[in-house]
Amino acid sequence: MANSDSELRALFDERAVAMGAKDIERVMALYAPDVVYFDLVPPLRYVGADALRARFLDWFPRWHGPIGQQTQELEVSADDRVATAHMLVRAYGTMQDGRTVDYFVRVTNGCRRSDGGWRIIHEHVSLPVEMSTGRARMDLTPDT
Repeated sequence: MANSDSELRALFDERAVAMGAKDIERVMALYAPDVVYFDLVPPLRYVGADALRARFLDWFPRWHGPIGQQTQELEVSADDRVATAHMLVRAYGTMQDGRTVDYFVRVTNGCRRSDGGWRIIHEHVSLPVEMSTGRARMDLTPDT
C-alpha cells in the first residue's frame, strides 16, 4: 500500500520534528488517546494520552535546546487500517547539565488509521543490554 507507506513515513518525520521542537501539542496529535507506550525508563508502561503527555513534559526540559531526532532504517508494513513499523532513531543534543549525548534507540510502532489519519497506538523504545553487566549499550551505531 504505497499511499499508506508514504503517509506513515510522513507521520514519523513529523514526530521527529515535533520532538525536536519539544512541541507537546504537535507530538500528542500523532498518538491515539488509548496509546500504550513502553519507554526506556520506568514504569513498565505508560497507558493513555494523559500518561504519555506527562512523560514527555518531564523529558523535554531535561534537554538544553532542541532534541535531535533522526529516523534511520525505517521499515513499514501496512494495510488500509493498521500498520507496524520499526526503525532506529538517533537521539542527540545537549542536556541541561551541559553533557552532550548522541545515541541510537530501537523503536517499534503500531499504528491505526482513523478518520483523522494515522495515529500511533503503541510505541516501544529500547536499548540493547549487555547481559553480563546488566548495562544498556548506548555506544552502538547502525554499523556496529
